[in-house]
Amino acid sequence: MTPAAWFAARGWAPFAFQQDVWAAMAGGRSGLLHATTGSGKTYAVWMGALQRQRPPPGPGTGLQVLWLTPMRALAADTTRALQLPLPELAPGWAVGQRTGDTPSAERARQDRRFPAALVTTPESLSLMLTREQARAELGGVHTVVVDEWHELIGSKRGVQVQLALARLRRWHPSLVVWGLSATLGNLDEAMDTLCGPGGTLVRGRIDKALVIDTLPPADPGRFSWGGHLGAQMQQPVVDEIQRSGPTLVFTNTRSQAEIWYQLLLAARPDWAGGVALHHGSLDKATREWVEAGLKAGQLKAVVATSSLDLGVDFLPVERVLQIGSAKGVARLLQRAGRSGHAPGRASRITLVPTNTLELVEAAAARRAALAGQVESRVTPHKPLDVLVQHLVTVALGGGFEADALLEEVRSAPAYNTLTRAEFDWCLAFVERGGNSLYAYPEYHRVKHVDGLWRVPDRGIARRHRLQVGTIVGDAVMKVQWLSGGGGGGTLGTIEESFIGRLNKGDHFVFAGRVLEYVRTVDMAALVKRASKPKGIVPSWGGSKMPLSSEMAEAVQALLDDAARGDFSEPEMTVAQPMLAAQARLSKLPQRGRLLAETLTTREGQHLFLYPFGGRNVHIGLAQLLAWRLARTQPNTFSLSVNDYGLEIVAAQPPDLAALHDGSLFDTQDLMADVLASLNSGALAQRRFREIARVAGLVFSGYPGAPKSMKQLQASSSLFWEVFRQYDAGNRLLGQAEQEVLAQELELGRLQAVLQRLAASALDLVPLRSASPFCLPLMVERLREQLSTEKLNDRLQRLLAEAEQALTDPPAAALTASPARRRRRGSIGT
Repeated sequence: MTPAAWFAARGWAPFAFQQDVWAAMAGGRSGLLHATTGSGKTYAVWMGALQRQRPPPGPGTGLQVLWLTPMRALAADTTRALQLPLPELAPGWAVGQRTGDTPSAERARQDRRFPAALVTTPESLSLMLTREQARAELGGVHTVVVDEWHELIGSKRGVQVQLALARLRRWHPSLVVWGLSATLGNLDEAMDTLCGPGGTLVRGRIDKALVIDTLPPADPGRFSWGGHLGAQMQQPVVDEIQRSGPTLVFTNTRSQAEIWYQLLLAARPDWAGGVALHHGSLDKATREWVEAGLKAGQLKAVVATSSLDLGVDFLPVERVLQIGSAKGVARLLQRAGRSGHAPGRASRITLVPTNTLELVEAAAARRAALAGQVESRVTPHKPLDVLVQHLVTVALGGGFEADALLEEVRSAPAYNTLTRAEFDWCLAFVERGGNSLYAYPEYHRVKHVDGLWRVPDRGIARRHRLQVGTIVGDAVMKVQWLSGGGGGGTLGTIEESFIGRLNKGDHFVFAGRVLEYVRTVDMAALVKRASKPKGIVPSWGGSKMPLSSEMAEAVQALLDDAARGDFSEPEMTVAQPMLAAQARLSKLPQRGRLLAETLTTREGQHLFLYPFGGRNVHIGLAQLLAWRLARTQPNTFSLSVNDYGLEIVAAQPPDLAALHDGSLFDTQDLMADVLASLNSGALAQRRFREIARVAGLVFSGYPGAPKSMKQLQASSSLFWEVFRQYDAGNRLLGQAEQEVLAQELELGRLQAVLQRLAASALDLVPLRSASPFCLPLMVERLREQLSTEKLNDRLQRLLAEAEQALTDPPAAALTASPARRRRRGSIGT
């Protein structure tokens, strides 16, 4: 039976893009399929793979197809979808799963005879490459499918995939590789990164309605700050869920998910059992129960994080609510696709603002999404820690010749500029630990034996296999019921650093419950049900997402419209009182102009700038500008940033001549200035902790006996100091510094922002009180300095002063063009 006949037997008709993929795969071509979520991408590539099966189909044909998924949670769903057409199209085939969740008995069965197709993760594939018979077991793979390629391409996991594909291509030169994605901006580059040059790009254009709307607050106010509207939006969200079918409520952080789950149940206690919580720190059994209930239509709503972002099919879901800004167009589209997840059904996502500025972001997100302005994602550039790990992996998987492996590694786009010196350094590092660890046998990981580089030590081999992968997170502890305290069992995992701050009897919110901390035993936090209804909400690392460049551009375009009096977008009409207050007390930021506000308070001299570069860029930019201001006049600064702007608070009035003449934004010697302005050593050392674990320097522990975060940090810190003192040329040190600049501070984007600011006309506004745009920056800083009660008092005074200022005559702005700034050098402070 042909794929078209199989479709017809079910009353379906294949889309044109599906047929295009079938034809390309039949011709032995690799490529990228970019199509709307829920449009049928899975069967487009799966049918193509089945057409390439080695005849005759049946038992004993060996592993032929690998299906890579970025999340273990997707494996079960994907396996079920792939199994459906097998009785008619490949009756002798079986589809198996191999992830970190696969039981040992199933792994043992696969070891005896692999199925024809295997659904796995990048980590599990790398682990398979460490097997002595890897070539015999994987050399027959003729097709690899990489699902959700947009999730992998920009990370070291994507680099891991590139290296694994390079290995498979060496064993099977005609290997066909296809990537699947719904949310990528740089399609050609993404395809070349996965498939190499000459791939086939297929775009799945189908008529699928996408609705992006906003749940407006009843009283947005003229002043707002982070979380300002949260409580006000509680009842509207409850009402929307009540009116809808099964609903997914997405948040950007696990902390926010815990809070909104509690808010829903506080408003509707009768929903207990019908509303659930889902995020990556919850116990696997809990997550699976939630997923099953959602698929069966048994749950009214699920509050979730990115743990449910990707391609799991929840057909009953009719509605998606996004709490707060999605911060990126790709994330918005991905989450919207969780509703109406089938061809012909509309997808609807409703944005729920948590502050008034997010109304502007909501309108901007819709404009950008409908215009197809999706973010680009690029591969990391030759991360040597991943290469060091891969060398040991390949040495375990049958061994390698250095020259041949260098050629193979260079075929991976992330390493296409790898020099012989860099490769030789990595090889020497795994052979004898480099220049500083040669006296320690445990770092002599490979040895040249009979013409091949191999791993001769079983202990080293075991430790490597236990730690294969590039996912490095903070150390976590299990959260377990104290015996008799809640029925026994595990609730999930939480970061060790959070538990370390708790005292016996402290209450905290986790897994939708208020828990009381009892004690820690063997890396497990024992808890019991709390006697009080409130507790601390954990804050997980990496919580804040920066605004993407595409979103920032769309927000600025809307502010330009507002400056011209255009409030045609419904969200802009709701936000108009706040924007009008900003225009009266200061000015609206506009493209081509830099708005700078100054304010004097008892805290000092405040300078507010609005570059719209995103939170990560503003962190580096604020540090850089403060450092440059202090070069001409020593001062003490406090800093605050958000996605729109930054605040620099000086103890003494700063000399702003460099702001007026534009030299403050000079990009000459930028890297040196950035490194000098930051505590770059501390940032690089923190980044080195991850590099050391990926490169195999630091061992996380054996099953059942994990090392604590303090132990891991101590180990990586020791390596950091040893390398700096005795091996200054260690390339992993340089990589740590490069990753800080490229990933944490986004140096490329920072340089572009500086160039834009230097070319912009300056609008300098002396404020008499906080403006609507600068108030969130002040609150962001004060939250870190004051208790909640003192913050509320300070906030009320700021609001009273601002409301009073609105009744006074408007402030006058000092303006200057870039040319005038360069000519005069200063226009006053």
